[in-house]
Amino acid sequence: MKKIAVLGSTGSIGTQALDIIDKNPDKYSVSVLSGATKLELLSEQIGKYHPKAVAVANESSLGFLRSKYPDMEFLVGMDGLIEAASASDSDLVLNALVGMIGLMPTYAALGSGKDVALANKETLVAGGQLIMETASASGAGIIPVDSEHSAIFQCLEGQRSKSVNRLIITASGGPFRGKDRQDLKGVTLKEALDHPKWKMGNKITIDSATLMNKGLEVIEAHWLFGTPADRIDVTVHPQCVIHSMVEFEDHSILAQMGIPDMRIPIGYAFSYPDRLPNDLPGLDILAAGPFTFEEPDKKTFKCLQLAYDALKAGGSCPVVLNAANEELVGMFLLNKIGFLDIQDSVDRLLQEHEPIYSLSIESILEIDKNVRERVKQLWR
Repeated sequence: MKKIAVLGSTGSIGTQALDIIDKNPDKYSVSVLSGATKLELLSEQIGKYHPKAVAVANESSLGFLRSKYPDMEFLVGMDGLIEAASASDSDLVLNALVGMIGLMPTYAALGSGKDVALANKETLVAGGQLIMETASASGAGIIPVDSEHSAIFQCLEGQRSKSVNRLIITASGGPFRGKDRQDLKGVTLKEALDHPKWKMGNKITIDSATLMNKGLEVIEAHWLFGTPADRIDVTVHPQCVIHSMVEFEDHSILAQMGIPDMRIPIGYAFSYPDRLPNDLPGLDILAAGPFTFEEPDKKTFKCLQLAYDALKAGGSCPVVLNAANEELVGMFLLNKIGFLDIQDSVDRLLQEHEPIYSLSIESILEIDKNVRERVKQLWR
């Protein structure tokens, strides 16, 4: 029985992970839950799964839940998440938190020797070198949950990493594929949240619409697989059947395919190195095609190019990219700024920034804080 700590249990990835646990009660149980705002749902999850501990965002959330579960161990704030991530009775930590809040729990889990099923891009975008060094030192494993990185991870199984020629990350193109900058000037929040294929949380859906999601995935892939930026390509594949590909030195290409459902890569992360049967419909190859591929439009959707630039510059630049984007997407979700303001402001902040190298966890957090304050100054 594998005991799983589910960080971000009320979000899109978290609820799908719990669905997998429900369908495999002989294989998995819940050791820890965490949630921030959906307290009624978190309360229901506590009653259903009876975890050893629950992490909540703040004291006000604690009051609501403690009245229902007076004997439950509750952990509060970032310190609570760190304690939840490194809890001794968990065999695997699923980090399904959204945003920079996921960095410290990943760092803590890996530092304590816990394997991490990682669905939090920001962990590796902002702290890639530090996180990978921490995992190496403790011997803990990182199993990617994002469909694209799970696909690459699966394609590399049994292959020697030095034989890899390039990684090919596929993209749906988002809801505005084929649009130009003029078309994007009047984009509404509702339109940006209308993803053509995937059902995801609001933040990642907006990132998909700007193509920042692909940029963050390029940086994440660099750290996960030790591949330089100039050997990581992004290809638009609107059918969303091929989740990513790996080209080897003999120019053979392996691709991982399947229906666009996150329960497949989540299940693989839970069961690795085995595969977990599920009750999802199989991929109908005849109905799924024909498959098409396009070059991404980095001029209109310049977040993707900005991510490549930040990765190549290195040091603190990806921290700036991530912090600025996260803050700006939050503003867009509140209708405080326009759609194009996201990429234009990220561009400006990267141009302003003087890179810092040899980052500690403290310096990463400090840079992140300063960038967010700068974003607020720009849009005050």
